[in-house]
Amino acid sequence: MLSGISALLDAIGSVERDNGQAVLATVVKVEGSAYRRPGARMLIPLYGGTVGTISGGCLESEVAKKAWWLTDGGEAVIRRYSTATQDDDDDQDAALTFGLGCNGTVHVLLERHSAEKPLGVLDLLRQVRESGQPGALATVISSYRHARVRVGDRLALHPAQASSERLPEPGLDDALRADLAETLALGRSSLRTYQGARGEIEVFCEYLPPQRRLVIFGAGHDAQPLSHMAKLLDWHVSVIDGRAHFARAERFPDADVVRQVDAKAPYDLTRLTDGALVAIMSHSYSQDRHWLGSVLQGSPLYVGQLGPRERTERLLGEIRQYAAQLPALDRLHYPIGLDIGGDTPESVATSILAEMTAALNERSGGMLKHRQASIHAQTPLESSDIAATTRLTAS
Repeated sequence: MLSGISALLDAIGSVERDNGQAVLATVVKVEGSAYRRPGARMLIPLYGGTVGTISGGCLESEVAKKAWWLTDGGEAVIRRYSTATQDDDDDQDAALTFGLGCNGTVHVLLERHSAEKPLGVLDLLRQVRESGQPGALATVISSYRHARVRVGDRLALHPAQASSERLPEPGLDDALRADLAETLALGRSSLRTYQGARGEIEVFCEYLPPQRRLVIFGAGHDAQPLSHMAKLLDWHVSVIDGRAHFARAERFPDADVVRQVDAKAPYDLTRLTDGALVAIMSHSYSQDRHWLGSVLQGSPLYVGQLGPRERTERLLGEIRQYAAQLPALDRLHYPIGLDIGGDTPESVATSILAEMTAALNERSGGMLKHRQASIHAQTPLESSDIAATTRLTAS
């Protein structure tokens, strides 16, 4: 079953094949506490159910119910939703309040998509997914009265395609192009305010990451739930094993790639594992030594080795006899996974994916009840040094 951006793009494809219409809902700004962060998307087809989520389930029905008449004029609109308690919300007319007590406000951009008037953001999402290269997108989310740019106006940046689009506000166009290049270089989103001669323009500069890639070396029984659960996270999954009776596509129906590769012959893994998350779990000492030695000589984001600590240290000792340099050694986690105490294949998969996610987010993986800071620590979207005001040189 598809999830995340994959499910969204698949649903868009269905809408376009049927020559239908849909509304795209995008979280573009969050104040206070919220379940989803800016960049979360939900598709609302004219017929059929919604695809994707923009909250923990409390906003979706309300957004879907009103999205069509809110965008009836064809223009993009911003809708505000508050999760404060009714007694605490003094701005009832400006934001729909749900009384959940979470004290957050979510700003949702609603836009119509059709074959006659397609949304460029969907083409950019496709480019990012197909190329494996990140992109950056600037979306105007507020502007002053009589401004030459409107809510929903955009600029896009992707390494594989030069953009010919220009915003009708020259100073803003130049500033945004520079800020999109910075967004792509830093790999993070931000909210930015641009001060013109007649007022302020607020823009969501969004970093669009490529699909996460997981490479599993070992096609045993415990690799099956890991592959399945990784697909629920919308990751691209490759399963590699030297044993033909294990490396079979029917054993891993969710995986994108299942390949039998001789674990003895030289095999360049760089293209497969560089920038990927890697789990080595073949339950074969010779295979693990081959795969681990090869991966550690590349540039993976994360490497996890299944098995006791002593076994992995023995593997490393033997690997060092033929590989003097192991540049990815600082990204090696062994024994792989978080300490959650489970021993079933499903528990092992949960432990592995939890540690991978923690490593990606630079978290320790501890219990949230022991965390002193906010669950969503200050992000670039909320940090004053990133969400800065730029004075335009022309207006």
